[in-house]
Amino acid sequence: MRKIKILSTILIVLTLGGQAMAQKLVIAHRGASGYLPEHTLEAKAMAYAMGADYIEQDVVMTKDDQLIVLHDITLDRTTNVDLLYPERVRDDGRFYAIDFTLAEIKQLSASEGFRIVDGLKEQSYSTRFPMGTSSFRVPTLQEEIELIQGLNKSTGRNVGIYPEIKSPEFHREAGKDLSTAVVNVLKEYGYTSKQDKVFLQTFSFDELKILYEEILPAAAIELKLVMLLGDDGEYPWIFEEDGMEKLSVMADGVGPSHTLVVAKESSKGNIIVTELVASAHAVGMQVHPYTYRKDKGQVPLYANDYNDLLDIHFFNANIDGVFTDFPDLAVEFLKSE
Repeated sequence: MRKIKILSTILIVLTLGGQAMAQKLVIAHRGASGYLPEHTLEAKAMAYAMGADYIEQDVVMTKDDQLIVLHDITLDRTTNVDLLYPERVRDDGRFYAIDFTLAEIKQLSASEGFRIVDGLKEQSYSTRFPMGTSSFRVPTLQEEIELIQGLNKSTGRNVGIYPEIKSPEFHREAGKDLSTAVVNVLKEYGYTSKQDKVFLQTFSFDELKILYEEILPAAAIELKLVMLLGDDGEYPWIFEEDGMEKLSVMADGVGPSHTLVVAKESSKGNIIVTELVASAHAVGMQVHPYTYRKDKGQVPLYANDYNDLLDIHFFNANIDGVFTDFPDLAVEFLKSE
C-alpha cells in the first residue's frame, strides 16, 4: 500500500485558537492503561515515564462534591464496591459514584476492568495487569494534577492534561455542576489560557456550549475545548458541509472514534479515509481520535498490526494525535518515522 508520509520532525502548523500547534501527539488514554489499571496514579506515572504528551482524566463527582478520576459514573466495573458496600446498590444493580463520599471511595480497591459472566468477575482484557493483585486506589483530580505537575518540575518536561467532563447531564440532573467544579480546579492549578497544556473535552454539545458561553467567561479564563464524537448519528449537523465551521466557533478540536476517520469497511487493499480530518483542519481544529489498542481483536482488519494502524491514521488520514492505552508504542512509532 502506498502511504503518504509526513516526517514527525517537520512542523505541522495549525491555527488553534490563536496558538500554533506542532507535532503529532500521544495522549495516554486513562494513563498507561494497557499495562496498569486505568485511571490509577500508577498508570499515570507510567504513561508519563513512557513519554506521553498528554495524559487523560475522566472526571466524575462524589456525593460530597469532590472530583474523582473515574471512567464510569459507576464504581462496579473497576472497584470492589460490591464487597464493601453491598447495600448501596441501586435498583438497576449498579453502584454510582455520586452516592458515595470521597472518604468512602478512598476505602475501595481499584483494579483492571472486568465484566460479570455467569455471576463471576471476568477480566475484560485477559493479557493485561492481573485483576485483584497489588493495591490501587481511585484518585482525585487534584491528586492527579499534582502528580503530573510534580513530575514536570522534577523532569523539566511539560506534559499536559486532558480532562473529560463525564456525563454532565447526569450530574446536572442530580443538582451538581461538574463543569464549573472542574474549571475552578484547573484555574486553581494554573491552567488559564489556550497556551497552557490542557484540553477540556466532552461528548455533550450542550455542555460544550455552556462551557464556552458561560463557565469559562465567568472564571475569566480560556481553555482549548474538544468535542468528542462517538458516531455520526448523535450530532449529524457536524458532518454536514458547514458543520465543522459551526463547531469551530466553540471547539478547538474534535475527538472522534477512529472509525469516523478511516471507515470500517476499509480493507488492506482499500483504505477509505473519510472527510472528517480534512474538514476539521480546514477550520483550524485538531483531530485526536480514540482509542488505539493492540489487544486481540482491537486492531481493525484493514491494518496488519498496531503500528500499521498508527501509520494509516497518522499519515494517510493525517490525524494530529491518538488516544492510546499503549503510549510507549505510539511514542516509539513516531520516533521511528
